[in-house]
Amino acid sequence: MRRGVPALLSAATLVIGGLIAAAPAGAAPAPAAPHASPTASTSVPTHRLCAEPAKPGYMACNAVARTDVKQSLALGRHLTPSGFGPSDLQSAYNLPKTGGSGQTVAIIDANDDPNAEKDLATYRKQYGLPDCTTANGCFKKVDQNGGTKYPAPDAGWAGEISLDVDMVSASCPSCHILLVEANSANMDDLGAAVNRAVTMGAKFVSNSYGGPEDSTDTTSDEKYFKHPGVAITVSSGDSGYGVEYPAASQYVTAVGGTSLKKDSSTRGWSESVWGTKAGGEGAGSGCSQYDAKPAWQKDTGCAKRTVADVASVADPATGLAVYDSYQATGWNVYGGTSASAPFIAGVYALAGAPGASDTPASYPYTHATSLNDVSSGANGSCSPAYLCTAGKGYDGPTGLGTPNGAAAFTK
Repeated sequence: MRRGVPALLSAATLVIGGLIAAAPAGAAPAPAAPHASPTASTSVPTHRLCAEPAKPGYMACNAVARTDVKQSLALGRHLTPSGFGPSDLQSAYNLPKTGGSGQTVAIIDANDDPNAEKDLATYRKQYGLPDCTTANGCFKKVDQNGGTKYPAPDAGWAGEISLDVDMVSASCPSCHILLVEANSANMDDLGAAVNRAVTMGAKFVSNSYGGPEDSTDTTSDEKYFKHPGVAITVSSGDSGYGVEYPAASQYVTAVGGTSLKKDSSTRGWSESVWGTKAGGEGAGSGCSQYDAKPAWQKDTGCAKRTVADVASVADPATGLAVYDSYQATGWNVYGGTSASAPFIAGVYALAGAPGASDTPASYPYTHATSLNDVSSGANGSCSPAYLCTAGKGYDGPTGLGTPNGAAAFTK
């Protein structure tokens, strides 16, 4: 079987967390001091939540934790988590605070997070979001067969799960969340979890993992990712210039990453590519070795599939507040394109159910003017330069740009 290898174990328990900053009660969450002048995450110490894939077939989550900030299981009075919260992201991306009611966003991850539901409750309570529980029908967790025989827990993937469900909550607070936990981190199990989510009715499916391309990717495309009428998002990777699978699939929306900061512009925010020209860290991008170019991609420097399609914040130096208590100590600051993929899945859900026969990855290409074009920064050195360097219009690291409302994510 393709990628039929044992689960990739995550790194050991991490020393990770979120700096707790003083603020008036009820105030919007304030970014930590490093967020004032965002740079690539090389400016802050970080740790990948999951180890890099060691063999063909292995997948790793694309979540990154800051290690220079203090964790806290509970916040004292007048304290708020560091990192951007829902109101920041709704402002930065011009998203409505309501919408998506009745839509289900599925999260695909490997291994179990035993604390997923209670950690999600802590995050949503902190930010005044509506309850999302098993009891009220908003939250559901299943194994890859649709049952409750959950796989073995894993600290790294639990952190990934926390990031995923929190980012869906931030972009689409009214959406339901379906968490499907694959038996292991090989593509066959993760792909089976994707198929399970679609079978259970999810029209939006987020995948925050990736591994090296190989010649059997096109087979996996047909088995796991060809689902007309379903918006499937995939992280582009966290290692800078270079292509990962399944972001390279022609049937998915590959989501790159940016650094995000507040400024005095009309928008009130600005973005650049997450990464540096030196490469090695930052949003993934480039030209696939194996996957065919979808009809809606018109760039001329890559004859096959180009990564990415769109982007949102991913730089841990301008990172996100996340609550994770499984072998971690509560409030953390996470980043990586594992943040941007579930966030964009939530934006798709705000836009409404896709057409039944559509491949929703095509939608942003017909609505590019409804996106914030990101025109500065790079994630490495390459030729042609647009595959790794931002510029006006389409580029590899940020695709067509970042959300300006949800208009770009509908037919």
